[in-house]
Amino acid sequence: MHSLVDLKVSEGSIAIHWFEQSSFALKDSAGTIIQIDPYFPRNRPPDRFIHTEPPLDESELPTDFVLLTHAHGDHTCPESIRRIWDTSTETRFVGPEESVRQILSETDVSGDNVSEIIAGESVELNGITVHAVYAKPPTGDPSADISPPDVTHLGYVVVSDGVKLYISGDPINNFAEHDALISAVATHEPDIGFLTNHPTEGEFPFYDGCVKMATRIGLKHVVPVHRACFVTRDYDPKEWAAQFPAGGPEPLIIERNSSIIYPQ
Repeated sequence: MHSLVDLKVSEGSIAIHWFEQSSFALKDSAGTIIQIDPYFPRNRPPDRFIHTEPPLDESELPTDFVLLTHAHGDHTCPESIRRIWDTSTETRFVGPEESVRQILSETDVSGDNVSEIIAGESVELNGITVHAVYAKPPTGDPSADISPPDVTHLGYVVVSDGVKLYISGDPINNFAEHDALISAVATHEPDIGFLTNHPTEGEFPFYDGCVKMATRIGLKHVVPVHRACFVTRDYDPKEWAAQFPAGGPEPLIIERNSSIIYPQ
């Protein structure tokens, strides 16, 4: 079984396992396990994937809930969802409308186990509260020549035992310039954020935009994600961390396919 299964988590803490890209598993002191954007394809050609072996065999991690941020292949992966469902038909799946539609059309998951969530809504998952927020505004940003996204893009603030985590999903490039996006997250006062960014790509915040995003939200700690998976979309987390000034959000680098207890 996966190491998270037997890991003991004390009250007031949460275990966070980052696999790679934007795939996580969380475990609280009651033993509830939530996966976020599980993406573990078995076919991993070396010209596309940095690692030829997936970081998880889904059968080794029985999961209570799965949160999905949006219906792109590396965030809503029917292949992984099928194997999670094969492991436990009690698993519940929560995500935006396009992810829900994809699960119902491309997997055998029971419709009773799939729930849609929209920005501004909250859901209780075995005592863990999840607040949905926009990662990208549905209209895009015409003033910055950013088109509307092709699917709904959500992020989540997860509250467990008083610990508050922010999962950014894939945020719009200029997220830090959108007061409504910032305030929707900041109002929940998250402690630690897991932020998608890239130094050059342009779809997501650049390094300086990521720093501003974390600072405006008021994060205590910030972790770089959406990396260590694809050959052409990777970046250096140490280079990213060097952008953060002293006295601001503290950068925290988690190694691929490893766990931390937060707060430590």
